[in-house]
Amino acid sequence: MTAGGMPAGSAEGDKGGLRTALAGLTTRGRSFLAAGIAAAVCAYVLGQGDLLRVGLLLAVLPLVCTVVLFRTRYRVAGSRRLSPARVPAGAEARVHLRMDNVSRLPTGLLMLQDRVPYVLGPRPRFVLDRVEAGGRREVSYRVRSDLRGRYPLGPLQLRLTDPFGMCELTRSFSTYDTLTVIPRVEALPPVRLTGEAKGYGDGRHRSVALAGEDDVIPRGYRHGDDLRRVHWRSTARYGELMVRREEQPQRARCTVLLDTRGTGFRGAGPDSAFEWAVSGAASTLVHMLERGFSVRLLTDVGTSVPGEGSDGFAGASQESADAAGLMMDTLAVIGHSDGTGLSRAYDVLRGGSEGLLVAFLGDLDEEQAAVVAKMRRRSGAAVAFVLDSTVWAQGPGGVPAGDIRVQTLRAAGWTALAVPPGASLTDLWRQADHARTTAGPVPVTGTTTGGWA
Repeated sequence: MTAGGMPAGSAEGDKGGLRTALAGLTTRGRSFLAAGIAAAVCAYVLGQGDLLRVGLLLAVLPLVCTVVLFRTRYRVAGSRRLSPARVPAGAEARVHLRMDNVSRLPTGLLMLQDRVPYVLGPRPRFVLDRVEAGGRREVSYRVRSDLRGRYPLGPLQLRLTDPFGMCELTRSFSTYDTLTVIPRVEALPPVRLTGEAKGYGDGRHRSVALAGEDDVIPRGYRHGDDLRRVHWRSTARYGELMVRREEQPQRARCTVLLDTRGTGFRGAGPDSAFEWAVSGAASTLVHMLERGFSVRLLTDVGTSVPGEGSDGFAGASQESADAAGLMMDTLAVIGHSDGTGLSRAYDVLRGGSEGLLVAFLGDLDEEQAAVVAKMRRRSGAAVAFVLDSTVWAQGPGGVPAGDIRVQTLRAAGWTALAVPPGASLTDLWRQADHARTTAGPVPVTGTTTGGWA
């Protein structure tokens, strides 16, 4: 919510003083002024005193209205509230405006206008009748965008006018809000995933040592430790009180790789291949967070979001909602990169630990397909959704052919699927699970075996 106060005669835009006010004469006011001057000149030439008085009246009326409007000293305060402030593409958000008259004088007719980008729709305008001293008026309007992004709303503008419509003065508040339009998110069906770390997830396992589920490696006693965890054998050996360390379970990890190369995607708009990939990455991130995974968003340039630590994963200390919001804000403004390869992303994965890897890829040549194939070696399970820009350019009727790049990824242990134009990620998610269950896990030399689910 934003708020601000504004006196009618001393708000932003009053640098020119009364000269600025005179520039606010309406067509009616200018017409009266011109007619009055013309009548006065004619009266002087013809020697007609009555005509001179009429001309002076016509000329003075708009000037008096301008001075009175400029000198009016009531104060108004405005606020704006977005509901919600973060909205998926194609959904509507409502903007609530509130005007408070904080002066001791009632206001005249107020015309309220809010600045919004063209992509959100027409500029909203409202006419507010007389607002009593201490009174309040509330209005609202809706905005909607099919394109993700961050859009500024404001500043709020008030247009003041006199009762005769001779002059209009525009005053602006200095504050504005930002509406974040995030990618569309599909609800994905739950499937049993492999490549999960110990401690969390459907495939969790706990190693049981001789002393039970606790790690038998002892450490020195600290104040507050439970005496029931004292390891007496080590205490006798070291001559001081030793306790067993509790096992620190590691959350299951998932990396979502989003290919943003400008060379990998062609076309633009809400139905383009790149927007489908961004929406797919958003859906996967939200789904994995709901499953209790530690997740990170990785791009082809090697950057990851969010960055709780050096590995970039959203760990247990972060709330899922906060982590999801941070990544959705990143995806709301993400665009094409200048990179031409995926080697930077491979370097990040090569230095990390095993986990689930889900990739959304654009056009791949033989070299980049080989780089992606090597990424499989550092993951417990890997699935790739490959989008062909040529097929997507054909529209919804385009059918992906048996791409040799997809076959290359499958041979390397990936569960790879070619994405047809307008496909549903939910259906592809199930197809990936079915592909694993029918084909079975694919062994990869020197690495963990496992398929998609």
